[in-house]
Amino acid sequence: MYGNFIKPIGDFTISFLVLTFISPLIVLISLLLVIQNKGDFLFFQYRPGLKGKPFKIIKFKTMLDVYDHAGQLLPDAQRITPLGQLIRKCSLDEVLQLINVLKGEMSIVGPRPLLMKYLFLYDAKQIKRHDVLPGITGWAQVNGRNHLTWNRKFELDLDYLDKRSFFLDAKILVKTFFIVLTRSGVNKEGLHPSNEFKGTSAC
Repeated sequence: MYGNFIKPIGDFTISFLVLTFISPLIVLISLLLVIQNKGDFLFFQYRPGLKGKPFKIIKFKTMLDVYDHAGQLLPDAQRITPLGQLIRKCSLDEVLQLINVLKGEMSIVGPRPLLMKYLFLYDAKQIKRHDVLPGITGWAQVNGRNHLTWNRKFELDLDYLDKRSFFLDAKILVKTFFIVLTRSGVNKEGLHPSNEFKGTSAC
């Protein structure tokens, strides 16, 4: 009952209230990014959702599209702007995912949506992380985040599926709040994400 009824209602209600409350901040950030990025202030990327169905995740665009002589994007650290760095430090680049929650594509708490190309690399257990809606924050994010191995992340995702409840979600939200405040469990300035997942045998 919780996962199919109470949780979706709670997700929608909380997302709507938070977006309404911080709407002036969202407008301000959008305007600053429009000026800085010469028009582009949103970042969209396809991610796998429930049962692996693709959806477009929404974030603030914190990097410039700068290419090298071969036409390849420069490394993240060379493309992120001072404003983008500040937005990431405060985890504000993620708040627009509340729109994904309103659309029913994500939940506030759940396994983080990874890249589409990883769908073909999961084993029979790991693919079960897509049996629920992906989340803005999750059990793995509050237990080490980028410092975890891929195997450990997937173990925590599956552990969440087994133990999912109102109290666990509340615990994750509280821990997320303190992690955002202290910036613990995140690599320096959020610019160095986890190594690319290459399959279970490579974990």
